[in-house]
Amino acid sequence: MSPTALPAAQREIRLVRHAEGEPTSRHFVVAEVPMPEPGPGQVLVRTRLMAVTAAMRMQMSGDSKPMPPFVPGRALWGSAVGQVVAAPGGGFTPGELVHHRYGWREFAVVDESQVRRLDLDALPDPAAHLSQGATAWGALRRAAEVRPGDTVFVSGAAGGVGSMAGQLARRLGAARVVGSTGSERKAARLRAELGYDDTVVRGAGPIERQLRRAAPDGIDVLLDTVGGEQLTAALAVARPDARFALVGALSSQLGATGGSTAPVELDTGLIITRRVALRGFGLHAHPDLPQEWAKEFGQGLRDGSLVFPHALLKGIEQAPRALCELTQGRHIGAVLVEL
Repeated sequence: MSPTALPAAQREIRLVRHAEGEPTSRHFVVAEVPMPEPGPGQVLVRTRLMAVTAAMRMQMSGDSKPMPPFVPGRALWGSAVGQVVAAPGGGFTPGELVHHRYGWREFAVVDESQVRRLDLDALPDPAAHLSQGATAWGALRRAAEVRPGDTVFVSGAAGGVGSMAGQLARRLGAARVVGSTGSERKAARLRAELGYDDTVVRGAGPIERQLRRAAPDGIDVLLDTVGGEQLTAALAVARPDARFALVGALSSQLGATGGSTAPVELDTGLIITRRVALRGFGLHAHPDLPQEWAKEFGQGLRDGSLVFPHALLKGIEQAPRALCELTQGRHIGAVLVEL
């Protein structure tokens, strides 16, 4: 699309007010705004795909530290794939596909330093660049250091991270992989398609009791996206020298308040006597990891040893629905919107 063919206006999704309860369509509005113009050192990007994530629910609450909250009256933002339309500085070429962090709008003006070219040789499918698999890969490989023969438990196994984590734990040599999810429908798919040997279903009985059945010899690794009761249960069945990688707190993020804190009681005695290592993991602290992951992911997609589970909704006006359905647990894998 040439600059002369650009529309005079574009659409963006704005937050109407902070969400104290479950988000609904009433928390969003589609606004039509003038087409932005790039200045020196900036590019104009047309968004083609955007991701919605559980963290966005927390950002909607206004209590999202350390992440910045969404601001009522302004457009939301998030990871997106776009096509360069104009680049006055010459650092990019119109037509190039790039990654940027200004989803939730049809067009965005972005500083060149905040735009990353997509390596289509590594990952030929643009949607795959919005996978959360890099977090799962880094947490399992670097934080938890999965070893051949390990028993791995992944909480929130049907989410964007968890749906990749089962496959990756198996890829790293795990002998048994157990995942938790919110329904038997999801659990069946995790077992059939996504690398899980057994599952724990939230609401089907005490988590610890289910986990002891699924992992009768205990667990060596936890990749935790949930916190709360599931973290406590994992500690109760941890084997000596178990390694826990903590990447999320969905028990609070998707709760009634959507807050950023997830208090949990842990048995310090167990941590000490079993020498359990608990380590928080964030992708931002590993700038080299996305490139490493793209190489691994691309190889897996090409040879069929990895799949990218995701739901795709079409149209920017579907973005609020996509986030609401994600918080309701309607989908397996990443949730994407095609603009």
